[in-house]
Amino acid sequence: LVAPSVEFKVTGVYEGMTVEVTTFNAYVERTIKLPEGVDPHRITTGVVVDPDGTVRHVPTRISVVDGSYYATINSLTNSAYSVVWHPLEFADAADHWAKESVNDMGSRMVVEGEDDGLFHPDRNVTRAEFAAIVIRGLGLPQQAGASSFPDVLAADWFTGAVNTAYAYGLIDGMDDGSYRPNDNITREQAMTIVARASEITGLAKTLSERSAMETLSAFADASAVSGWAASSVSAALQADIVNGRGDAELAPQAFMTRAEVAAVIQRLLQRSGLI
Repeated sequence: LVAPSVEFKVTGVYEGMTVEVTTFNAYVERTIKLPEGVDPHRITTGVVVDPDGTVRHVPTRISVVDGSYYATINSLTNSAYSVVWHPLEFADAADHWAKESVNDMGSRMVVEGEDDGLFHPDRNVTRAEFAAIVIRGLGLPQQAGASSFPDVLAADWFTGAVNTAYAYGLIDGMDDGSYRPNDNITREQAMTIVARASEITGLAKTLSERSAMETLSAFADASAVSGWAASSVSAALQADIVNGRGDAELAPQAFMTRAEVAAVIQRLLQRSGLI
C-alpha cells in the first residue's frame, strides 16, 4: 500500500429514509491525493479492499494537479479504496511482442501467472479464464450463488466471475444453455464480450456508426465471421481494441492467446480513459 485506505459511500435520503447506493450503471470517479514523498512512478493500480480483507484491481490512472499527484479510481460500486505498488515482470514474456501489456496487466492484478511463475503468453485461453480476466479488468466484484449455466458448478473456481459476467450482460450461453467454461475461447467470441464491455466503460458511445460490412471488408477472411458476431467484431475493431492477425487476416474462429487477451484488456481500459 502506498496510500491510506479511503472509503467512498453514496447514500440517498428521502422523507427520513436513508438508502446506500451500492452499484452504478456507469463508472464513478474517486480521486485520492497521494501522500507527499510518494513516487508516482511506483504505483501500479488502485485497489478495492473488500470486507474479507482481500484486494482487487479497479481501473486507475495517475494525474498531477498544481504540483500534487492524484490517483483517479474508476469504479461501479462503493467500497474502501487504496493505491498499491505491485510490479510484475514475467520472465517468459521478456522478448514477446506483448511484453508491455502482459506486465502492465499483471502488475494491475488483471492477469496472473501459472503455478510455475511464468505467464505462457502463447497458450490459449478458456471461456472461463476470459470471463475472469474481463471481470478483473473492469474492477467488478465476483458474485456468489448458483449459476445460470448447468455446467458451471458452485465449487468451480470461476463461478463467481461467470455469474458477474452474465449479470452485466457480457456473456451468453450456447444454444443448448451451457457455457462450456473449459472450451478455448475463439477470437470472435472474445471480441463480442469486449464490445459489450465497451458499452459499460462508455467507449462504445464514441464510435461512428459504420456498418459491420464496411469495417470487416478490409479483411480477406471477413466471410468467416459468424453472423451473430459481426456487429460486435466490427465495434471491437472500430474501437481499436482488437487487431487482425498477419496480413489483413481477422482469424475469427482461431483461439485467443493469453498475450492477446492481456493486450485487448489493456487497450479496452486505455481507450476508455480508465487507465
